[in-house]
Amino acid sequence: MATEILDEAFFARDTLSVARDLIGCEVRVDQPEGLLTGRIVETEAYGGQDDPASHAGRGRTPRSAVMFGPPAVVYVYFIYGVHHCLNFVTEPEGRAGAVLLRAVEPLQGRREMARRRGLDPETCSDRDLTRGPGRLCAALGLDRGWTGAPLTGPQSRIRVCGRKGKLGSIISGPRVGITRAQDKPWRFCLAGSRCLTV
Repeated sequence: MATEILDEAFFARDTLSVARDLIGCEVRVDQPEGLLTGRIVETEAYGGQDDPASHAGRGRTPRSAVMFGPPAVVYVYFIYGVHHCLNFVTEPEGRAGAVLLRAVEPLQGRREMARRRGLDPETCSDRDLTRGPGRLCAALGLDRGWTGAPLTGPQSRIRVCGRKGKLGSIISGPRVGITRAQDKPWRFCLAGSRCLTV
């Protein structure tokens, strides 16, 4: 099991720092079927109006308003009419920022994750189970209804626990699947993880 639950102060920081520091942490989601957990191995940072690739790049809109709100809450958006993507809101309130979770390594509830993905838990690989934002959200049972959910507090059904044990190297590189600000090295990965997207 991971250590302490990360508090609001962890997320109320520079988005790039949070994105890097989330590598190796554990995301835990309480679902009716049980606890689903995964080790975060790939993230991407998205800023505010200084980041044209961000949903907040054009300022506050109905879609991006949550990114300007208090930190340590969930932001899930829907893309291509198919996939949900899980983000954690960062920065002090009033300053937009969020970290996209791109991949996790399954730790607990793997059978339920596979069921949610429509896969055979005996034959599917961890790489296929939770690699990529859409697969990750499907496996953890997250959709837009989770937007605004707190990451802290006694009523929270989704939490992030700090790193436990020795962590390998963290590498950075350009973000994936965007057409603007492609040169920014704002994607962070745990080197050697079997669950990275690329």
